[in-house]
Amino acid sequence: MDERIRRVLAGRRVESVGGGARLELGLGGAVSVRVAHEFRYAEPSFAAPEEVEHFFPALTFRPSPALLALVGRTVGSARITLAGGLELGFAEGGALSVPPHAMLAPWSVLTAEGEVCGLPGGEVSWPGPGGA
Repeated sequence: MDERIRRVLAGRRVESVGGGARLELGLGGAVSVRVAHEFRYAEPSFAAPEEVEHFFPALTFRPSPALLALVGRTVGSARITLAGGLELGFAEGGALSVPPHAMLAPWSVLTAEGEVCGLPGGEVSWPGPGGA
């Protein structure tokens, strides 16, 4: 499963970061990563080994300056955890982590081929024949 998500996301440049009811990362090639539940963003820092921001999107969510600084960065790594969470590492530094959720679909990736979804309970749905 890691190889599939890596092929979809790795090497794509972040073109936009949006808020509202969820975090939305617009990537090159008309791909979007949507996060509808809690997530963490860790940014390497000179002041501390790593600064971690914890977000809880709800009815309104505004990206922090650190998240807005993702524009122009490249997704260096992408993986789906064994529990069904999503982890993205950026080539220029920083990591986004979305844990699974028992009752909600916390993340999705929209591509021209369809939508990959992190479903409730940690299941993952893939587009096309065979799905998962």
